Order: sequence, then C-alpha cells, then structure tokens
Amino acid sequence: MPIIDVVKFNSAPDVFAWKFPNEALATWTQLIVNETQEAVLFKEGKAFDVFGPGRYTLDTENIPILNKIFNLPFGGRSPFSAEVWFVNKVHSLSIKWGTPSPIQIQDPKYGVFIPLRSFGQFGIQVRDSKKFLMKLVGTLPFFDKVNITNYFRGLYLTKVKDSISSYLLRNGVSILEINAHLVELSSCLKEIIEPAFDEYGIELLNFYVNDVNVPEYDPAVKQLKGALAKKAEMEIVGYTYAQERSFDTLEGAATNPGGGQSGLIGAGIGLGMGLGIGNAAGEQAGGIAQVLDVNAKKECPNCNAAIAMANKFCPECGADVQAGKASARHCPGCGASIVGEKSKFCSICGEPLVNKCPGCGTEMAGAPRFCPECGKELRGRE
Repeated sequence: MPIIDVVKFNSAPDVFAWKFPNEALATWTQLIVNETQEAVLFKEGKAFDVFGPGRYTLDTENIPILNKIFNLPFGGRSPFSAEVWFVNKVHSLSIKWGTPSPIQIQDPKYGVFIPLRSFGQFGIQVRDSKKFLMKLVGTLPFFDKVNITNYFRGLYLTKVKDSISSYLLRNGVSILEINAHLVELSSCLKEIIEPAFDEYGIELLNFYVNDVNVPEYDPAVKQLKGALAKKAEMEIVGYTYAQERSFDTLEGAATNPGGGQSGLIGAGIGLGMGLGIGNAAGEQAGGIAQVLDVNAKKECPNCNAAIAMANKFCPECGADVQAGKASARHCPGCGASIVGEKSKFCSICGEPLVNKCPGCGTEMAGAPRFCPECGKELRGRE
C-alpha cells in the first residue's frame, strides 16, 4: 500500500464526521484541515490529538506526540499506521424531524382523546470532536444528517410527546389552539432536549416546532369541531343548548299527528324550565306551544261551550273566560260553588238559587216572572 503524502477532507458538506480512507501514513505527510473543521488522530481505537484549521506536517519535531505514540526514529521518512477523522463543526440548521404516526393525547380543555402530528427542524454544531467521535460515531465510515435524525428519533419523539402533553395540561390550552403557542413550545422543548445532545459533544442551537395538526378524518376530531361550530352558532344567535332542545321537543310534539300533543308540549316546557331557561324563556315556550297546537280547546265556565284557547270572552254567552276572571256563584243553602249564571237550583242540595234583576240588580230567590222592585219582566230567565 502506497504511503499517503496529503491527507485532507473529501466528502459531502452535510457530513458531520468522515474517516480518511487510507491508514498508511508517514512522517512528512501533509495534513490539511479546512476552516470549521477539526482533525482527530486515532491509533488502536484511542484519540491522541486534535488539529484545528491549518496545514500540518506529520513530523516528530513539530508534533512530538507522534514519537511517543509510534516510537518513530528522528529523521528520514518513517511510515506508520493511523486513522485520521475529520469533524465538520459548521452550524447545521436544517435537520428535519417529525412524528411518523399520530400521538394520542387527551385534550385538557374538552377531555377527549385526539391524535396529533408534529413537525419541525432543529440546528446543531459539534462542540467536542473527541466525545462526538467516541460516543456516537464509533466505527462508521461517516456520520451525516440521516444518522443524526435516526440516532435521536427516539429521544425527540418521547420528549415531544411528553412536553406537548405537559404544556397543554399546565396551561389549559386545547389541542386545536396549540398552533398559537408554537414559540413557547419550541423554547420549552429546546431546554428539555439540549442536555441529551450535550452528552455526545453536540450543541443544540435551536429546536423549532413548525406545525402541530390533527387528522381531519378522525371521528373524535370531527365530533369536537362540530360541537364547537354549534356552540359558536348558538352564541351568535343568542340561545343555549337547553333552549334548543326544548324548542326541538315542542316542534316535534306539534308535528306529531297523535292525540298526545298537549301532554308532550307541556313536558317539553317543563324540561326547558328544569334546565334553567327561566321565566322569560318559559313564557316564550308557552306562546310557541299555543301557536303550534292550533286545535287546543278550553271550556266556558258559564255555558260550558268548547271555545278556542286564545279567546278571552265566550262567543256563545259573552262571559269573561280569562283565567281567574270567571264569575262563580254559591248556594245559599250549602255554600257549594255554582257554575253557570242560568242555574236555578243547587246541584248539591236542591236549594233555589238567587237571581239578579237585569234592570235594577235586585237579588231574587227562585225564578219569578217579574222583578218585585222595578217590575221588569223576567221571562227570559225561565
């Protein structure tokens, strides 16, 4: 194997560590280290010296450590075997990361489990070349961005999941609102992940969370977004969920062709009142019930005729039929309530009832044909 005269970096710019392919070196070999690089000399798996940017001649006079390592004689061209590693110390800021599958996280605001994905990028720089090569690179011929992503995937996936869950729970932020907090979340993740990179001689320059999203096809996501849209609609229109359910019950009862409409409507109003609609909403619901049930009837307390619920006076006898305003008579014998102005005898004890003269208003017992006070004929009262 020929002895190498010049040793220098000859690989892609995104490579963090690269091993020079030939180990046959000699004193007077030229070692060239570019800016933003370091070269590390290995012998039998041990790192002996680190060379910064510049041009070096592998000479025992310039580098006395060579003689101690290889027991080389002074002068002449002495061959020896060693490994030369080049470490790229440039800032690499475009290393992509992402969650390959959705992470199940419970939304702290709404309590539902929602899958989410997260994506971003981070930047690193190799700070300690020896530590980086011995702890991370090992016997690989080179180490690039793909290796970095693969090696640290388990680390950042675990940290991202735990950090997002903790952040949401600690701040009470919904998963659907997390994109408004990406700057704070990125800073939090950087502080958590940074010590793990430092252990391998790498400085974590930044760690960005560019997006946190949820799959639109997931049933839990669809249900939650639908509920939030409905809530927003209610707030705009100005009613609550309890009121909407009460109105739905009333409308369903009105469109039901069965005979139990009034009972169902009353149950709907009671349900709405029990859920806290209040007096105003209860009155409004009652009005709606009357409008919906157009066939509802009530009985005239005077002539017992069936009349419409909305009537205030009986169309048959002209009596006032509003609640609490219907007149009532009492038997002078037993005191029982008498319904109907034309009743002549008590239905309980048979006592003749007192009538009033339509002319002077004199009360009269029985059913005389003329008023004893004014003489007005009372034939119409028979």
